[in-house]
Amino acid sequence: MKHRKLGSTGPTVSAIGLGCMGMSDAYGPADRSESIATIQAALHDGVTLIDTGDFYASGLNELLIAEALNGIARDRYQLSVKFGGVRDPAGGWGPMDGRPEVVRNYLAYSLRRLNVDHIDIYRVGGLDRSVPIEDTIGALADCVQKGWIRHIGLSEVGEDTIRRAAAVHPVADLQIEYSLLSRGIEDRILPTCRELGIAITAYGVLCRGLLSGHWHPNGTTDFRSISPRFQGDNLAANLQLVEQLARVASTKGVTTTQLAIAWALAQGEDIIPIVGARRRERLAEALGSLDVTLSEDDLVSIERAIPKGAAKGARYPEAMLEHLDSERNGSAVS
Repeated sequence: MKHRKLGSTGPTVSAIGLGCMGMSDAYGPADRSESIATIQAALHDGVTLIDTGDFYASGLNELLIAEALNGIARDRYQLSVKFGGVRDPAGGWGPMDGRPEVVRNYLAYSLRRLNVDHIDIYRVGGLDRSVPIEDTIGALADCVQKGWIRHIGLSEVGEDTIRRAAAVHPVADLQIEYSLLSRGIEDRILPTCRELGIAITAYGVLCRGLLSGHWHPNGTTDFRSISPRFQGDNLAANLQLVEQLARVASTKGVTTTQLAIAWALAQGEDIIPIVGARRRERLAEALGSLDVTLSEDDLVSIERAIPKGAAKGARYPEAMLEHLDSERNGSAVS
């Protein structure tokens, strides 16, 4: 396993992290036993960074991870946890909650569900517009002082918010969507993070399976059924881009998945892709991207296959984009 440092102040982590959301939420039925086996296989293969959110399936994802990690030495993995996503019993979403007075409450529940005494990187899942980010970060800084969390991260926020947060306490990383089909962070957000020594933990690196080479339109009823990139003419155009990428992958003797992840890895040592593998075979394929070396000619071919801004459709429905600080303040639009 290769490793990368999570920003100038964060820990050293595996160059690829495992995102666990899809094991419990958002992408249809999951296989609990296979999910646990996949987490354990990831650890066996050297993955150390495990990502979740306390609002993924309203806490069930944390319980799943705890079961998978039972009996494994705490120093073999790092937990990255998001908090503040408000849910209702029907699975619906409310506004993000970053109030300083509830930070300890969210943290207490995550520590209990995960069965650990600290979380390695803790972050609010987005910007609570009713609360100054300085107040949320201040509450997290107090948790660092008490040893309950080791590092502070951010998620889906824009340039101004990043600067304000970093002025209160060092920030290890920004978790945000980044892929060949979502490159808007390159304009302002990524340069800001690099200026401040903040790493990028890139989720959606396969664009919710679209870039994997495995996805086919077959009446999907999960999150992708409302995603603009998976609709009508947008989908047809995006699948043509994937076909072009697949041809480049074929000339390299690698899979489309591996080429897409290798491209993300090649964008800088401060980029750590988070792959949402739900099965062991998909995990093994994703980790194979670490063995892919891209030449300048390869990068040119990839850029020709999927030029920046070529994706059709926004990465989230309009109503969701309105709540993302990264879209309103930082130009994360692809």
